[in-house]
Amino acid sequence: MKMQFANPVPRQENATYVMHLPYIIHHERIKATLEDKGFQLSVKRIFDILASSLLIIFFAPILIIVAAIIKLTSKGAILYSNERVGLHEINFKCYKFRSMVEDQSSKTADHTTALAEQEKGILHKVKNDSRITWIGKIIRKTSIDELPQLFNVLKGDMSIVGPRPLVPFMLKHLPEFKETRCLVRPGITGLWQIRDRVNNTRAEYMMEHDTRYIEKYSLLLDLKILIETPVVVITGEGAY
Repeated sequence: MKMQFANPVPRQENATYVMHLPYIIHHERIKATLEDKGFQLSVKRIFDILASSLLIIFFAPILIIVAAIIKLTSKGAILYSNERVGLHEINFKCYKFRSMVEDQSSKTADHTTALAEQEKGILHKVKNDSRITWIGKIIRKTSIDELPQLFNVLKGDMSIVGPRPLVPFMLKHLPEFKETRCLVRPGITGLWQIRDRVNNTRAEYMMEHDTRYIEKYSLLLDLKILIETPVVVITGEGAY
């Protein structure tokens, strides 16, 4: 079953917009709505703790094998971490399996292109990036590189379902959007991942989907996203 949302409202004065899209963020209204859903959010956190614990145990063999391959086939740390903005605007270290070489000499034109695209609002993904290792290509395509984020969920930094965790610079000039986004924990999967990842690489589309998720939040919405996520992972849509 596909989720339906109202079209973005017309542009108005004195409103906060998601990047260049005419999507108005009514922060106080969204905040009040979430406060009324306190019980659902408590259930969500309990689910996150139980689910992440079970998934860590279930995927333990894969975690160990991938970690060993990364360690044996390229120099550098097994895990890659960078700072993301979380609940209540508290920054945290988001973990992934390292999928790129760490050698400074590998920072070629691909790296320069990635940085330039970030400034334009394009998600930090470069297709056929020469810095990606052979195992990195596999774990990115299958989303295995994101399995370490289960530990972020267990710690309370993230949720299984939620807005995509963003780096601080993407929210630097969007204070009201940042405030709204940080009303909930960021997630491993979310509305953007199952709806638009294959079609859109610009950050504003992802941010619009995530804002709508927060506005429309419910346990039923989380369930729908969880049901559709395996299909996206299996098909590898938008992953590279």
